[in-house]
Amino acid sequence: MSFDFSGKKVLVTGAGKGIGRAVAEKLSQCGCKVYVLSRTKSDLDSLVDDNQNITSIVADLCEWEETKTKLEKLEVLDGLVNNAGISGHEYAAVDCPREYIYKVLDTNLMSAINCSQIVAKKMIEAKVKGSIVNVSSIGSVGAFPKGLPYHMSKAALDMVSKQFALELGPHGIRVNSVNPSLVMTPMIREVIDKGIHVDEIITSRSSISRLLELHEIVNPILYLLSDLSTMVTGQAHVVDGGCLSNITTKA
Repeated sequence: MSFDFSGKKVLVTGAGKGIGRAVAEKLSQCGCKVYVLSRTKSDLDSLVDDNQNITSIVADLCEWEETKTKLEKLEVLDGLVNNAGISGHEYAAVDCPREYIYKVLDTNLMSAINCSQIVAKKMIEAKVKGSIVNVSSIGSVGAFPKGLPYHMSKAALDMVSKQFALELGPHGIRVNSVNPSLVMTPMIREVIDKGIHVDEIITSRSSISRLLELHEIVNPILYLLSDLSTMVTGQAHVVDGGCLSNITTKA
């Protein structure tokens, strides 16, 4: 799919690695001016060195006021990709500490609300139409073991998309979620190479029988950011190779 983001300006959070990095790179290749945010400066430095039109912002999204201060200095944007997140699969539900739950919610949910508020307010004031995409998960509708805070955060993030879509629609700002299953990022490849076969959980339920490659979630994100989706808002877009739609993969 061919995209043209010439003259557009988009912020991507969690852009140091994985999905966020791939989205930032593709946007840059499509002519977009991209702001990338991560708390790891070295990851952002290598991204800026390798790509044109990319500006880095080092920030910890769990620090609400610090993030707000830095993002309010940005020019008016045309789009935002709330991608930052952590897995949150360390404790059984009956043992999950309150502090850990709040850590995951701060990273996966509250940061997206904060960034959306800041970016959207500037867009409204400048009367700029645009798009916000929240990177959610199939974990928003289906549970995995030891995933209480993660699944809470992603289910809530889908509702955040709907709420913002309702209230920002009159200003010409669309808001959607993308809900991928497991994506073959460098981190996931490393986990599998260590003999931890998280991929088998997904592929055993997917009729396509493999994990997503990075471009297979990057393209849906760019579609939702682009003018190709001008009447799409308030939706959760599942990209999972049929994982959620099957009781069995055997015909």
